[in-house]
Formats: sequence, structure tokens, C-alpha cells
Amino acid sequence: MKTENPKRILIVEVNWLGDVLFSTPFIRALRGKFKDAHIACMVVPRAKEILQHNPHINEIIIYDEKGTYKGLFGKIKLILLLRKKRFDLAILLHRSFTRALITLLAGIKERAGYITKKRHAILTHPVESSETDLHKVEYFLKIAESLGCDTSNKNYEFFVTDKERKYVEKMLSENDVHLEDFVVIIHPGANWIPKRWSEDNFASLSDALIKKYNAKVIAIGAEKDAKIAARIKNKMKEKFIIFSGKTSLLELGALTERADFVISGDSGPMHIACAMKSNVIALFGPTSPALTGPYGNGNYRVIQHDTDCEIPCYDLTCNDYRCMDAIKVSDVLHVFEEMYAK
Repeated sequence: MKTENPKRILIVEVNWLGDVLFSTPFIRALRGKFKDAHIACMVVPRAKEILQHNPHINEIIIYDEKGTYKGLFGKIKLILLLRKKRFDLAILLHRSFTRALITLLAGIKERAGYITKKRHAILTHPVESSETDLHKVEYFLKIAESLGCDTSNKNYEFFVTDKERKYVEKMLSENDVHLEDFVVIIHPGANWIPKRWSEDNFASLSDALIKKYNAKVIAIGAEKDAKIAARIKNKMKEKFIIFSGKTSLLELGALTERADFVISGDSGPMHIACAMKSNVIALFGPTSPALTGPYGNGNYRVIQHDTDCEIPCYDLTCNDYRCMDAIKVSDVLHVFEEMYAK
């Protein structure tokens, strides 16, 4: 695929935190190819912080499809905004037909992205999907490769500043956690219940880590995860710190950067921890590590057991949880001890 040398590039981002993180190697590869271009990312509000300090981006456009750009008149408003910005290349990481149509109506001359049944005619640079399933990092990099970019660096990135680091340092100090302390972070939440490891398991694991390693164990997550953390605390014998709902994504990045270990299910915070090069133990059940697991260089381990279930499974109504229940506290402690010894 050949493009003219674009001066203004719009990246139409995906929606989930983890997926936006997975797109950062693509963004870096694009910047490497188009060094002098103005690169903007259009992203939903909840994922803005993932890209906020990314040095490869010149501009972030918030696509609030439930607010400012809701409905037909909202889409017209967005189209007019994009027209004013005079982009000459749009790259659609999202597979949405509507978003592809918006870039066409916004007068963006070149439009690259994966072919779908409805939008083949909209794309000027269609990319064929792979015959085999790809990890999301590779999935996005394939588009970059089609544009002539160097895609050898697979590491995803998350950038924080000293402002976030100082805030985290203050929070830790206020909770009697100091520089010399051994810090283990757990993230017990997930965007859907079948991906969650049990609260009893997290409680037993946390007690064991505190007792054996004198760890300061901290629960993280969104505000909705605070109730989960509180229930875990009530099941524990040892002291447990809850930061759930108390940090922004950027502050969460600084916190995972400070941590000695992060233990989490398949979630955005787990991937943030990987991006910050923390030691990560990722607990996988119904989702596939080959598609959405930790990727690139880093010190991480994935725990997943075969339970004769089809993986990935997207049955959100499942209440069996056998895939996550198959992971025992002893399994996590064993992996933890192996990583700790290195």
C-alpha cells in the first residue's frame, strides 16, 4: 500500500483501555515513518488518559458518542470539526462502519483500515484480515506494516509524569508505605464477572504474601471495585490497603511503576502494569492470552488452566467460573516465588 506523504493524520482509536494500550506500538511505528506529520488520535473519554502523555501524538480528539456527538446532529457536529482540521489520512483501528463513514464525510482523502463487509468501498487503503487470529498488538501493527512502517518494536507504552509519581508517593506515605517497603498490588475487578478470580482467593493470597514476605498489599481498580476490595479486606487477617477508586489512570500507572509485583486478572490495569514494566502475574480464564495477554518485552507470567472449555469464551451469562476457579492460591504463590527468586 502506498500513500502520499501525509501532513495531517487522524487515528480512529478503539474503545477498551487494554486495546488502546495495544495500539501504542502502532502509534510509535507510525511516528517513525511520518516523522514530521501532525498525528491526532480520536478516542472515547474513558481511554483519554492512556494516550495523554504519549510523545508520539500531537493532539487528542475526544469522541464522546454518548454526549457531545450523540445521535445524527452530534455526528454532523463531529464531521464539521474534522473538516476544519483538514486531515489528509485517516487510519481506522476501530472496525466501525459509522466511524469510517464519518472520515469519508469529513473529506479525509485517504482512509486506511481493515476490510469489513459494509465499508470496503469507503476505504482507499483496505487491509485484508489475517487468516489466523493475531494478538491485538500484531493486529494493529499489520495496518502500520501496510503503510510501510517499521513494526519490529512490539512493546506497548504508557507515560506518566512526576506529578503522578509525587501524588502516589504522598498516598503511600499517608498509608504507612515507604520507599523500602515491598509492595504488591492486586486488582480483583474486571469488566465482566467471568474474568474475576474469587474474593476468597485474593484474601488468602494477600494474607500469605503479607505473612511470608512482609508485603504491603494494595488493592487497585475503579470506584466500582472498592466494594470488592472491602469484601476481600473483611475476609483477611492481615492489614490490607484499598486504593480502589482513589487514582486516575495516570496515577494508577505511577503506582504500578512503584510496585514490586502486580497480580490481576485480564484487565486494563494489568496491561498498564505491564507497560510500566512491573513484575506482573496475569490470571486468565475465559479469555485468550494469545489474543489479549501481556505482550512484548517485560517480566510477566500468565496462569491459565485447561478446563475443556472453549477459549476465548464470551458468554457473559456464564455462572460456572470453572476456568478461573481452576487457578489455586498455591499456583499463584508458586509463580510468585519463582519470579521473586530471580
